[in-house]
Amino acid sequence: MFKEAIYHRPKDNYAYVCANGTLHIRIRTKKNDIVEVKLVHGDPYDWSEKQWMTTTAVMKKSGSDQLFDYWFVSIIPPFKRLRYGFILNDGSESICFTEKGYYPEPPLDDTAYYFCFPFINNVDIFRAPAWVRNTVWYQIFLDRFANGNKDKDPEDVLPWGSTDPTPTNFFGGDIEGVIQNITYLKELGISGIYFTPIFKAYSNHKYDTIDYMEIDPQFGTKETFKKLIEVCHKNGIKVMLDAVFNHCGFNFPFFQDILKNGDNSRFKDWFHTHEFPLVTKPKPNYDTFAFTPFMPKLNTENPEVKEYLLKVARYWVKEFNIDGWRLDVANEVDHAFWREFRKEVKAIKPELYILGEIWHDSMPWLRGDQFDAVMNYPFTTNILNLFAKQTITVKEFVENMTTVLHMYPKNINDVAFNLVGSHDTPRILTECGEDIERLKQVYTLLLTFSGTPCIYYGDEIGMTGEQDPGCRKCMEWDITKHNRELFEHVQKLIQVRGENPLLANDGELSFIDPEYHDTCLAYLKSDGLKTNIVILNTGNQKVSYTLPFQLGGKTFKNLWSNKEIAFSGDELTFKLDSYGFTILEF
Repeated sequence: MFKEAIYHRPKDNYAYVCANGTLHIRIRTKKNDIVEVKLVHGDPYDWSEKQWMTTTAVMKKSGSDQLFDYWFVSIIPPFKRLRYGFILNDGSESICFTEKGYYPEPPLDDTAYYFCFPFINNVDIFRAPAWVRNTVWYQIFLDRFANGNKDKDPEDVLPWGSTDPTPTNFFGGDIEGVIQNITYLKELGISGIYFTPIFKAYSNHKYDTIDYMEIDPQFGTKETFKKLIEVCHKNGIKVMLDAVFNHCGFNFPFFQDILKNGDNSRFKDWFHTHEFPLVTKPKPNYDTFAFTPFMPKLNTENPEVKEYLLKVARYWVKEFNIDGWRLDVANEVDHAFWREFRKEVKAIKPELYILGEIWHDSMPWLRGDQFDAVMNYPFTTNILNLFAKQTITVKEFVENMTTVLHMYPKNINDVAFNLVGSHDTPRILTECGEDIERLKQVYTLLLTFSGTPCIYYGDEIGMTGEQDPGCRKCMEWDITKHNRELFEHVQKLIQVRGENPLLANDGELSFIDPEYHDTCLAYLKSDGLKTNIVILNTGNQKVSYTLPFQLGGKTFKNLWSNKEIAFSGDELTFKLDSYGFTILEF
């Protein structure tokens, strides 16, 4: 038994409580080393004749990655508290693993040996807004979506789509353009819009804020924005804004005051300045986003800065009834600020969605006191590597995704912001080598997997584009240039997802052993009563796929065709085209 690979901690992704009061417990062991794990557990105060009273529960293997197996069990502690350990069996030896180490048998003379979940306090349970798990997002880069009011155009605006995007050109997209195209989004099935920044700024991307309290004039007015919110809510669409609180723009008035007055500026402590006067070359002598001198980093530990930014956060929620904040470069802002941020905005609107832009393991931000979710870039990477770049096998994909899924508790995975493209990445069709069939598979997985999916504007009609700024082309509104086959594929997937709650985060997700088939990726989502199965042929040849379990007495339905499947015997085999798929229910 490889004891050095065994790992558990009574916190975070290894021990957590779901909204219904159920305690989920996980443990990690070396891959293919342990054949059975049992949880030995009991109430710490339940004793009889100087012996602690315990019971055992068999744990289920919930997945395997390249190095480890993961085991899972759910428990409802009758008195909301628990002491527990693990009985591990490798086929030749059985030991008990506790917080104090390993023992031949579970020690019952003292509960101090064991891991402790002291008490299930309701306030400590991670709860994201319930509506998020059923939302399909659509990201809009506002200057490039639609020009609805030419009177608001910047002076140097270019004709719509007349040339390739650059870091400095403008095309006049605005809020009116979104309002005029709400019917398009409704037709697609969108239920949430994520806007890149809309506040007054110098650039076309607006991540260099000048005034956090004003809509950029090229986009419209506050009145227009209120109208947008009303129209979206009337059509069942949530609205999430992008907040850049890590840094501001070079032309932010308080930073300009420092450039003018140097050490005498009353705002010098609003930023991380090193010396005066401030210089931008060869490198700025003040902290910035990356080494970009035009994006000076705000000092969120300064009480004045903190209160200013919290005022901004409160204002757009209270006055405009937005539904979410997406937080740019969230990992570079101090945790104390985000804790206060959450309290302030949730006090106004408890069901507000707080989404952090973090590209790495984000557990420290997802303990219920800061964010509801992060942008799930590890998910993105694995999808791109399997379907678009074709650099990994199905087995490697399943192992990688198993790692991702076990990085966080299930209730966090249910609201993870899953994306396959954005304003920061090449267009997904470009990543797929402009192969529509492979892109259709990407969307099939995106819209049937756990998490809340997001579509980058124009990807649903087959727009292409390389890395920024190539991925920021103007939306194509000439319907003759739309790939309607792709649009209708995405549209139908959204419909199927909406009609089948298991595809929208109800139940448990598990992969069918990837070694069962060379090219087919298959996973199940089950709530104990119903099960959905998604099978994708990732190869360029037709294949047969036989479901690897006994089917006696089961009735199958094809959710894509909405027809029941007739079969006899105990096996069910499907013919899948190259890059084909099927979505089933039984």
